[in-house]
Amino acid sequence: MKKHILLLIAIFTAGLSYAVQQEPAFKDGEWFKFKMSYSGWMKAGNATLQVKETTLNGKPVFHVVGKGWTTGMIKWFFKVEDRYESYFDKSTILPYKFIRNIDEGGHKKNIEIEFDQPNKKALVYNKKHDTKKTINTKPNVQDMVSTFYFLRNKLDTKNLKEGDEIKLDMFFDEENYGFKLKYLGKENLDTTFGTVETLMFRPYVMAGRVFKEEESLTLWVSNDKNKIPLRIKADLAVGSLRADLEAFKGLKHSFKIIAD
Repeated sequence: MKKHILLLIAIFTAGLSYAVQQEPAFKDGEWFKFKMSYSGWMKAGNATLQVKETTLNGKPVFHVVGKGWTTGMIKWFFKVEDRYESYFDKSTILPYKFIRNIDEGGHKKNIEIEFDQPNKKALVYNKKHDTKKTINTKPNVQDMVSTFYFLRNKLDTKNLKEGDEIKLDMFFDEENYGFKLKYLGKENLDTTFGTVETLMFRPYVMAGRVFKEEESLTLWVSNDKNKIPLRIKADLAVGSLRADLEAFKGLKHSFKIIAD
């Protein structure tokens, strides 16, 4: 679980067509809180995601702040304090600025990225090492936070079929990353709020030191206009990590619950 606890929440996200929903899936003031557990029983940490409207260089944007931190016993031998920020266009959901400031067991990074979407470039400022470099990007590239909000707004879930794959381009730290997500079907999920009909996805990750294999992640989102992230489960090289939504506010649409 060493790498990117918040990433498990943030990467909810070309082989399929994208279609704009009649109404946006989220709005200013949306807030999520997740509880995280290790191997199904040990409390591991918490994470939050919050959306606010603001302006950046005169452009109206959504500013999303994601925070993740360890708690309980885990904190004593592996302390995590992560902060991710994304500023993206309110209409296109394309990012203009991304910030990653993390401390994961002493492994620290403080990176700020400015995206020049028209010219397909990213200016990467590594504050820890005080270095700057410009890197070419793919067209309409996303960052790891904006990806989730882009898919919530743009993905045509009504026409998804089991096995369909969604692909898009993401830029992370100093490199372009081809992100792929497979649709697994529907499932009624028991949650803190009741039983909810969900859409299941499998984000593909790099197998190795952290994740057991490429298909180690499973994601559940509500099958409604909100596309709320309800659970994500990761099989790690040692044990498993699960994040469950435990609180929310400021939803754009009503939250559909099948049974209490």
